[in-house]
Amino acid sequence: MPTKPKAKKPSHEAFVVNGEGESAFWTKIGAAWPHDDGKGFNVELIALPTSGRLVIRERKATSD
Repeated sequence: MPTKPKAKKPSHEAFVVNGEGESAFWTKIGAAWPHDDGKGFNVELIALPTSGRLVIRERKATSD
C-alpha cells in the first residue's frame, strides 16, 4: 500500500489570548501553513474563540 508523503510542518501557530501583559493567558488553537506562492496562509483551527483575540505567531524552532 502506498504511503502518504510526510506533511510539512506549519510555519505559524494560532492562539487565542485573553488578558494583557504578564497576566495574559494564551491557548493554542491551531496552526498555519504558507501558500506556495508566499502570498497567504492556510489556517487550521481546532476551536473558534468567542472572546479574546486571535494571534498568529511564527513557530519556535524545535530540534525534532
